[in-house]
Order: sequence, then C-alpha cells, then structure tokens
Amino acid sequence: SCMRRREFVVLGASLISAAGGCKPLNQDFNGPEFAQLRRDFPYEFIEVPGARAWEEWSRLRQVGRGWPVIVGGEEDFLRIAEGVVGYVGDPQGVRSVEEILDAAQRLDHPASFFEFVQHQYGDDAPQAVLGDWPESAPVGAGLTVPFDILTGQPYERVYIVVLPTQDPAEAPAYLRWGGWNECPAPEQHVAAFRSWRERYGVVPVAMAGDVLNLVATSRPSSRDEALDLAREQYAYCTDIVDQGVQTLSNLAATLSEQDWWYFWWD
Repeated sequence: SCMRRREFVVLGASLISAAGGCKPLNQDFNGPEFAQLRRDFPYEFIEVPGARAWEEWSRLRQVGRGWPVIVGGEEDFLRIAEGVVGYVGDPQGVRSVEEILDAAQRLDHPASFFEFVQHQYGDDAPQAVLGDWPESAPVGAGLTVPFDILTGQPYERVYIVVLPTQDPAEAPAYLRWGGWNECPAPEQHVAAFRSWRERYGVVPVAMAGDVLNLVATSRPSSRDEALDLAREQYAYCTDIVDQGVQTLSNLAATLSEQDWWYFWWD
C-alpha cells in the first residue's frame, strides 16, 4: 500500500515525490541520496537493533542531553528526515519550530480540539459506538514502532532521534509531525501532549511515519473519566476505535488498565 502521505522537497538531495503520485522510497539506504539526507538532518540520531530500542531510549532519557524519540526503521527514518529537512506538506507553509510552538501555546486541549472537529465536520463529525464495558480490556499495543507490524519481529536496525529540547511535548514541532490526511497539525499534537502530561504523565516514546507510541505514568481513576478520555482520543484519532478496538468502552477499559497509548492515521 502507498505509505506516502505528504509531498516533500528535500533540500540538498534528489528525493522528490510527484504531486498526486506515490513513488517508492529509495531503498538504497547506503547510497548517496540517503547519505546526503543523513548529513542534512539537523538533530543527533543513533542506530540500534530494534530489540534494544526501549533499553536505549530509556538510557538516552536519563542522560538528559535532549528528548529521545524512536522513529522506526530505515524507511520510517527517511520519511521523518524528509519532513524535517524539506517540509512542504504543512497547509500553513513552511514554519519554524518556534512558530509551531507559538501556535500550540494558543490552544487549550482538549476544548480547542473539540472546537476544531466541530468546525471541520459540523453535524457530520464521526461518532463512535459506546458499547458495553468489557469483562476484560483489549490487550494494548504497547511499544510498536521498533517492530515489523507483519511479523512482530524487531527491526534489525532502528533509529532514535535526540531532539534539542527538555520538553517532550515539543517533539511534534521539532519533527514537523502531522498535518496530513486526518492527522492533526503539529501544534495540535504539541497541545495534546502537554495536556496529557499534566493529567496522566504522558510522554512520547516513538513517532514513526504514521504511528505514535506514548506512555503514561497514571491512569483514569473512574469509568466516567476513562470514557471522557476515550472520547477525547477518538476525536483526536478515530482509527484507534473504528479500525481498532471498535467501541469507546473497549478503549476506556484499555486506558484504565494499561500505560501505553497507541495512535495511527491512515
């Protein structure tokens, strides 16, 4: 399937995707184009075996040199790097990290996001099925980005980017992450991450081409609170219910019992 969700112009490299088309990624990750992109990438990054990604992420977090984000294997890193080096997918044009953070500062998540959805869809906003509270919560996805989704095996090589910030909520701004298809804009992710950190101690661990893995340090304290959080997450990412756990109650039960939060956008 076509995984390209943005149009890129990569400065200093000839990796260009045609508008309206979907060209395969350059698979020669040791070739000159990928080498140039690696040189142009402005942030520190390291390569580790996928099986050690969580261990290395935890170590880097303790070092305090910046905020580490697992961005996946070679293809995922290439998409992230393209977006950072030469981003033209943002509907508001090319914006600096500071401009994105300024925009995020003006948002009050989740109220601002519900207003955004209402403005976008009106009476046609997606509606999730409530469903009955399950006897047992669906098993959460956990940390997925370092693993092959088809085989479940860790990638041979995974990239971890160290962003020049001590505020993990700023990661979407530094990675210019979002703003394509139904995926919220970077500043909306920043606002959401800040709100979730205040309420549940949530931080981003992994951000691949279209997947987020976040981890929380606290959970909703009641079913009602869990359902409210599930409604909020559904507005943010409908696929986690519509193509995932099927009902808001299933999502709420998972949030009540597990610490990993998983989002993806088609």
